[in-house]
Amino acid sequence: MAGGRWQPVRLGAGLGALLCALHVQAACRDTTVTQELLKEGFHRDLLVQVELGEDAGGCAVAARTRLPPGIYVDPYELATLQLHNLTKAVLTPDVVDVEAPEYLARDVVLLLFLEPDGRCPRCFRAAVPVHARYHRPAEGTREALVVLESPEVLLCCCHGEILIDVLGQSRAWSLFCVRQSSL
Repeated sequence: MAGGRWQPVRLGAGLGALLCALHVQAACRDTTVTQELLKEGFHRDLLVQVELGEDAGGCAVAARTRLPPGIYVDPYELATLQLHNLTKAVLTPDVVDVEAPEYLARDVVLLLFLEPDGRCPRCFRAAVPVHARYHRPAEGTREALVVLESPEVLLCCCHGEILIDVLGQSRAWSLFCVRQSSL
């Protein structure tokens, strides 16, 4: 093109997404996801740790988990932690009845954004306070079992013009864990 100006060449969205998907699939291999409840009693911390199979390559890492009615995250406490940049998380629904007993409460979905772990270049972690609810009285026992399902780990790669919605349902961007733990 004589005398013309050079224009930058941009990857089409399809090709860019394909290249990103290949990177994400590489990071998905040999990924380990663990969750652990710290402390004792009704006021605990949920710790989620992820070790990717490869470097995240600048992708954000988040864990999405369903909290059963037996436990909850206090949205006011979460807002305070976020105000002080101590955690990044989204609750769905964002209104939680913190006074409701387990048998009147609903499931809550927690999307917890993980921070890089300085001791390991492929590791990410985050903790959030969770609280146990009162359960129905049961004869012969003073304990109730609450089972946490394995979290779904999501990678959000926002390179250049590629933006993958972390809240979307696209399975191409997700890692799945099969480990379960309980309170």
